[in-house]
Amino acid sequence: MIFDYCVIGGGIVGLATAMRLLEGQPGSSLILIEKEDALGKHQTGHNSGVIHAGIYYPPGSLKAELCRKGAEATKAFCLENGIRFEVCGKLLVATSDLEVERMEALYERSKQNTIEVQRISEGELKEREPNIRGRGALFVPSTGIVSYAEVCQAMGRRIRALGGEIRLSTRITGIRESIDSVDIASAGESWQAKKLVVCGGLQSDRLAVLAGLSIEHRIVPFRGEYYRLPAAKNDIVRHLIYPIPDPALPFLGVHLTRMIDGSVTVGPNAVIGFAREGYPRLSVNFADMADYALFPGFWKTVFANRKSAVTELKNSLWKPGYLEECRKYCPSLDLTDLLPHEAGIRAQAVRKDGALIHDFLFAQTDRMLHVCNAPSPAATSAIPIAEMIVERMANKGR
Repeated sequence: MIFDYCVIGGGIVGLATAMRLLEGQPGSSLILIEKEDALGKHQTGHNSGVIHAGIYYPPGSLKAELCRKGAEATKAFCLENGIRFEVCGKLLVATSDLEVERMEALYERSKQNTIEVQRISEGELKEREPNIRGRGALFVPSTGIVSYAEVCQAMGRRIRALGGEIRLSTRITGIRESIDSVDIASAGESWQAKKLVVCGGLQSDRLAVLAGLSIEHRIVPFRGEYYRLPAAKNDIVRHLIYPIPDPALPFLGVHLTRMIDGSVTVGPNAVIGFAREGYPRLSVNFADMADYALFPGFWKTVFANRKSAVTELKNSLWKPGYLEECRKYCPSLDLTDLLPHEAGIRAQAVRKDGALIHDFLFAQTDRMLHVCNAPSPAATSAIPIAEMIVERMANKGR
């Protein structure tokens, strides 16, 4: 049998793509292949569960548009499938004069992005969030929280209901494109498909190379370490509490996040990971380390971001330093409040010149489309990202 479509990768982008293909072309044959024993085991299952509004992105940009559409689509999908979510809103808190200036610039950007945002004074902030301190804040009422693992399970059920097949615990060992199909192999089994979509996340560069594509980037794993607050402090905040982003830094910074299960986490930081899929603290994979250590772009990006890299590493190794990042706007926290919580790992695509790729990156042939980079917030934007992928595939075939 030759499948109409094969999708490699059971994270939320791969699942949304498979779902969109089957919805748009009823009766098509599709197989989704995932190497883990469950869906959404990596980036999708290790994020903070936020449904973002898109306030950070340049007006008119693709990321801004996809995030706005994605937030609406995610909430609609949850309502249709009985998945609990909460629109709790987000406060971006300014703690210094410089951050107040940046906050004003962000407010102007939000108006251009047609996102509802309210300015909050210092006094109003204290009223809304008695445990949070700041010079003022921006309130984004449409931001929500959800379990993306539950979203993935619902997408999996939808794919099967539409006639798609999902294969778990199946690691891809070969990809070969021919004139009229793509051959996909695993240990002891193989498939053929007319079209292949690869949403490999942390393994996307390796899968592209396995398929014979020439790429000029590598995936560098950035480890995001979180702590969980004690259950007695689950009501410490009513909203999500985020810092005002520093445009000079590649990542957002530590924030307080209400989770859909009622708990509250603080984090993440961003340190180089020693394993692409090693979530425990001391995880090391020498093959993963060799991949980026031998890539010249890695050392260039480390040098370009050396100041923040040193700070992040210090705070990772020294808990009081991490605590101080949290206490900038939540001064009542102390060391005993920072309880262990599982880390996340971000698949950061890096170019040969050391530039971090913050936009979408695709590699496409006649019969294959590889999603080499799907930037944050890919979970929020997964449904419209899938529509974009399907459209790119259709246009390639014309």
